This record gives sequence, structure tokens and C-alpha cells, in this order.
Amino acid sequence: MEFQYLREAEQALREYLPPLTKREDFDAFWARTKQTAYGVPLNPKRQSRDFPSPHVKVYDITYNGFDETPIHGLYMVPAFAERETFPCLIHYHGFGGNRGVPADFAQWILAGTAVLSVDVREQSGSTGNCAKYSGGHTQNVVCKGILDKEEYYFRAVYMDCLKAIDFARAMPEVDGGAIVLEGGSQGGALTMAVSALDDRPVLAMPDVPGNSDLTKRVEGEHGALGAVTRYLMLYPDRAGKALETLSYFDTMNMAHQINCKVFASVALKDNVCPAKLYFATYNRIQSEKSVEIYPFNGHEGGGAVHNERKLRCLRETVL
Repeated sequence: MEFQYLREAEQALREYLPPLTKREDFDAFWARTKQTAYGVPLNPKRQSRDFPSPHVKVYDITYNGFDETPIHGLYMVPAFAERETFPCLIHYHGFGGNRGVPADFAQWILAGTAVLSVDVREQSGSTGNCAKYSGGHTQNVVCKGILDKEEYYFRAVYMDCLKAIDFARAMPEVDGGAIVLEGGSQGGALTMAVSALDDRPVLAMPDVPGNSDLTKRVEGEHGALGAVTRYLMLYPDRAGKALETLSYFDTMNMAHQINCKVFASVALKDNVCPAKLYFATYNRIQSEKSVEIYPFNGHEGGGAVHNERKLRCLRETVL
């Protein structure tokens, strides 16, 4: 048939299970990391800001992440719905991005959810970085601390994003039992990681996610992980240690811990975060799950078509 090749491609994705790279101390590492993160007081703050619509309340927010780095973000609450509390969607942005502006989240606010969008430290937002690194940096932050899992950049980032749940649940307008995680690319990776490391989300909606099957991402020089490829061009003798570090942050190694509902999307022409590599994570998720595959799209994913599908999933799950 005309699209037989697409059915065969999808079948191959759903059967993709590369060997895990998980080390023996993986669980202990993350338990210790969470303990360290929770040893830092959250110190949540919010400041009302002027916005030219009476239908949404907008706040600039900060809280302490993994260390005492103040994580900046936006918090938005519908002002048109007569409810005491709302579900809260937490948005994680793509690589190099930032918290965005209120108009970026109009679809979620109109659906009747509160929205929290947070910066990833040391990217293009207002959030800096108090962490220290011994070395390993070429072109972008993905190489920072690459030779030591205790220092690696994404250790702090994963915890910053996990503590966004604490901020949301501290807000009086939020229904703490209706936390939803969402994001694309890097944001999709963070959605997967946090939903594995924390059992409070009820729904995760990652789009074209990264940080899965990381050895293959480095070998293929895909997206931001290409910086690691180029680092290892300079220091080929460090490859074993670098890939060992990355194994602690590979979502395929933590996917079995996900308990919430997952509604994901991938695109078959995506060479930044290849669909195949995400399926190394997706195929190991044991909770309720579904994935939309866009065969003719690249890293832009399913766009407006998929946004509507996400809205339907959100309504079915928490509204």
C-alpha cells in the first residue's frame, strides 16, 4: 500500500529497545541529589505585573532551584473562571530559550488552567547560574561538568525543574493534585525527567523530546548534544567518562519510574531530536501512554494540529 513504509517505520520505533546504560548507583545518586535540592529553602516570591487583559492575572516569580540560584519565571492565573483553585500546567522551554511572554500561553489559560513557565538556568532568560564547574565547556552549556556527574549541568537543571512543582503547589490558586508538565525539545526532555523523578504530576505532554539514548545523540551529533561530540573531538580519551556522566541524565534509564499519564509527540524528519532515540524512553514507560507520530514534520513537530490534541488530552485528564 502507499504508506506501507510508514507503518513499517512506526513498528520499528515501537520495537526499539537499546541496552540501558544505567550504573549501579543511579538510584542512590538521584535520591542524594533530591535530598540536596530540598535542603535549599524554596523562598518563593511573586510580583504582580501589568497586563493589558482583565481575563488573566500575571506574576513575575522567583524561587531557589537546586542551589541558591534564583529561578525566574512567569505565573499566570485565569481571572474569568469562578473557581477557587485551578489545575496548573508547568512549561519547560526548548534549548537556548526562556520563560516566554504571557501571550505564548493563551491556549492553556483559555482552557482554564493556571500556567507556570520557568527559565532554564544560564540560557537566554533572566536566570543565571551559581554552580561551579571544573571544566568541559565548548560552544554551549551542555558540556559543563561533563566529566563528573556531581557537577554536570543538567543535574541542577533537573532539580530546578522539579522544584517548579513545589512553587506551583505553594500558590493558593493551584490544585496541587492536578499538576501537568509540558514542553518541547529540551522542554520535552525535562518533562520526561521530572515526571520520572517526582510522582506528583498527573499528566506529562512532551513534544519532540531530547535527552534520550544520549550515547546515540552524541555519536550522531544531534542538536545541542553536538557540543559534546565536538568536545570529544578535542579529548577522545575522555569519551568513556563523558558518556558515563551522561548516562545518569538519560531519560531511558529512568522511564520505568514514570507513574503519570504520558501524551507525547515525535516527528520522523526531526534530525535534532530523532524520533527513534525518544522511543528508547517511550517504550520503557509502564504507565498509561500514547504518542502522536508526524511522518512529514521536522523539529517543529505537529504544530497547531498537535496543540489542539494536547488541549483535548488536558481537558480529559484534569478539567
